[in-house]
Amino acid sequence: MPIDRRTMLGAAPLLLAGSGAGAAAPAGEAAGPMPGVYRYRLGDATVTALHEGTLGRPLDAAFIPNAPIEAVREALARAFLPQDRLDITFTTLLIEARGHRILVDTGFADNGPPGTGGTLRGLAAAGIDRSAIDTVVLSHFHLDHVLGLRLKDGSLAYPNAEVLVPAAEWAFWMDEGLAARAPERLRPNVQAVARIFGPGGPKATQYAWDTEIRPGLTALAAPGHTPGHTVFLLEAGAGRLMLMSDVTNHPALFVRNPDWSAVFDMDADAARATRRRLLDRAAADRVQVAFYHAPFPATGHVARGGEGYELVPVQWGAPT
Repeated sequence: MPIDRRTMLGAAPLLLAGSGAGAAAPAGEAAGPMPGVYRYRLGDATVTALHEGTLGRPLDAAFIPNAPIEAVREALARAFLPQDRLDITFTTLLIEARGHRILVDTGFADNGPPGTGGTLRGLAAAGIDRSAIDTVVLSHFHLDHVLGLRLKDGSLAYPNAEVLVPAAEWAFWMDEGLAARAPERLRPNVQAVARIFGPGGPKATQYAWDTEIRPGLTALAAPGHTPGHTVFLLEAGAGRLMLMSDVTNHPALFVRNPDWSAVFDMDADAARATRRRLLDRAAADRVQVAFYHAPFPATGHVARGGEGYELVPVQWGAPT
């Protein structure tokens, strides 16, 4: 079930060009990207950040429709980032706690464009067999979060895992009439979701918001990016981590400017309200956060700053 560049463009419209991570290595050097793995303790849990990959898209006025392109370029320059493109990073998380191995979102597996697929490489580098993962939790059904449930040959990437899906997200994407009435840009995503959960697909269990879906892991409502978009609060002894999913895209843009809306947000007004509410909660509670699209290892804290917020990265230490 591979995804090509055209499908990626049609589905979100999500991403454009690969980062070059898959380019051929010079003679005498190992070929292929190095796996990115960062493991840290959170109370009595172990969290492993897995660098799924990075893809870039040219920056144009359509990416943030409610902000002048000059302001967007200024924000990128402030963050020492290129002003003609946006590099979007993907980070999946493995949680090991209370007898469970839980993968939160999947990335692309071997179905994505060059520069992706790092979750599988990272698990191998960390010495974790895919069959040992007992739970996969999905935040929403955009392709960069669900394609990795199945490999290119159609087999299950995590054959022994129960797949937990937001009930509101399932109701939207699995509606039999959606394919006919969905706008053209969403149809590839609709078709891919139908294939993923079709014959031979994973065992899916729906969960409701404000419920503990695994011991210490609670699903929180975060609609707007998609109808059933969900974030998670992990409470593990003295440690707390809010998994922010796609509440923001790149923090240099959307944490600092929470009222900006990315083209990916299906309901921009609801997404802005969700973003403000959850960033404010993270700052007030001083809880550690993890973002799917923040620079790797994609974890830190949220602090109030000006009219928005700032992502304060964690101190990089020796992984335990």
